[in-house]
Formats: sequence, structure tokens, C-alpha cells
Amino acid sequence: MSTVYNLKQEVEKPERLTGGHRLCAGCGAGIVVSGVLRALDKEDRAVVVNATSCLEVSTFMYPYTAYMDSYIHSAFENSAATCSGVEAAYNALKRRGKVEGTVKFITFAGDGGTYDIGLQSLSGAMERGHDMVYVCYDNEAYMNTGIQRSSATPPFARTTTTPVGSVGQGKKQNKKDLTEILVAHHIPYVAQTAPIGNFKDLHTRAYNAIYTEGPCFLNVLSPCPRGWDYPAARLAEIIKLAVDTCVWPLFEVEEGVWRLSYTPKKKLPVVDFLRPQGRFRHMFQKGNEWMIEEAQASVDQKWERLLERTGA
Repeated sequence: MSTVYNLKQEVEKPERLTGGHRLCAGCGAGIVVSGVLRALDKEDRAVVVNATSCLEVSTFMYPYTAYMDSYIHSAFENSAATCSGVEAAYNALKRRGKVEGTVKFITFAGDGGTYDIGLQSLSGAMERGHDMVYVCYDNEAYMNTGIQRSSATPPFARTTTTPVGSVGQGKKQNKKDLTEILVAHHIPYVAQTAPIGNFKDLHTRAYNAIYTEGPCFLNVLSPCPRGWDYPAARLAEIIKLAVDTCVWPLFEVEEGVWRLSYTPKKKLPVVDFLRPQGRFRHMFQKGNEWMIEEAQASVDQKWERLLERTGA
């Protein structure tokens, strides 16, 4: 599936995530949600399910909500199950002629509620084949509860539960490859994208996911200025560096066919992405050169594997 992207038409659509929410300046989550919801056709309605997260506590302060569409706050562990249940209820009502028009079902959750706590619920919903889109905004830690490590946290990153000191030098384990795990569910559409620097890519991947019948998954990079320790004004730069260093490559898998969405004109070294972030500052201390070398080798290996899969 593909759509013709017209920037003027897209920005003229009314916002489905209103201003006045309480997300931090320089947070990627609001841009992710706005971009995904903007991919909806004007005449279509949506039910948004949101797992407990930074996004939830910042956009839904009972009795107020920042969403123009129907909204459900779900627990950390069951947002996918909630969305799949609502989708099943909608289909039952539609068969009885009790609802009209098109309604789309979209779940938003952070990496803590996706990679970790909500993985079982997500896997079940995808396996059952519900017509829904699950969007993970990946900020690589449990930011809402104090910046604790998650299985999405990259190696060597400093968090409050993987501190830097005489005993440890950040997280020891590798980052879980959640996108590949979802591909292994053999669902119709999976994509990995980013919200800034390539609005067309986010829009296209979101549109494809929303208007592909069946369960679909989007993994979207969503930097956190507090957890990643960068100035708020550098959000766009951080995302672009993640993409151009191939730390966060952009690709889609449609009906099992892998396609690369973006190839950097010049693949930048991983240090360009690491250096602006305080969570990686210790990697540049004398004696820790091996950390940077290991990080670069890991990125290169994964990038080459992706090139092979996509035939690029």
C-alpha cells in the first residue's frame, strides 16, 4: 500500500491531539502521536487506547483529555488487549447495524509498556488478527517513573538503575529487537520510523498501518530530553543523527517483504549520535574507547543485515 504525500493538505487537517498537554519541551512523544493521527482520513473516526506512560499522564488529566477522538486509558500491561476488545465489540455492533462509518483502532504505548510489561498482551492481539494499529513510542527507558532501564535501553546507557560509577558503566545488556519480534508474528504490516527530519516517512508508514486490514505495528523513535540528557532544542538533531548513523534505520515489512525506507547519503559514525547525549558521556572517558568500538560494530552488523534483507 502507498499514499501520495501532500504536505500542504496534511498540515491543513485539524489536529487530533490538541495543544495544552503537559509533555516536556523537547519530547518526541507528542510529535509521534500528532503525526500518526494526522494520517487518518478526515472523515474517519478513531478510538485511541493509551497505556500508562509519560504520554498518558501528560495528555489525560481526568476529566480532561487532549484527544479529539475517543480515548481509553489502559493499564501498563493490557493496552493491546483493551484495543482488541473494543475492535471486536465494534465489529459485533456493525454486524447488527448499530454503528455507521469507519472507525480505526490505535494503541499508543511507551517501550516499558511494549517491550516489557505489555509484550504478552501485544503478542496475543497480533496473533489473533485484530484490525488495529499498535504504536510504540520508544524513548528507551521507563521515563515516567524515574528513568529506569528497560529492555529497549541500549548498551552502556546511563539510567537510574544502570548508573555509572566504580561498579558499573551503564547498561550491560543489548537492546531487544522488538521490531523483528513483531515481524516474526507474520502480521500484514510492520514498520520502524521516526517523527522528525522525515515527516513523509512517518506519515506514509502510519497511513499504511492504519489502512492495511489486520494487525499492524509501528515502532517510532521518541527521544526524551530528561532521560537522554540533551537540550530540548536539539530534539530534531538527535533524531536525524539516530537515522543517519543507522542506529535507528527506517524500514517496513509488508506481507513479509522487507523494504528500506531511507538510506543515508553518508553513513555517519555512531559517536555523532552518542556525543550530544549525557547518558553516554562516560563512553568518552579515557579507557572506555572499547565501548564506542563495540557500539559501532553492533550498528554496522545490524545495518549490513538489514541491507541484505531489503536487497538494497
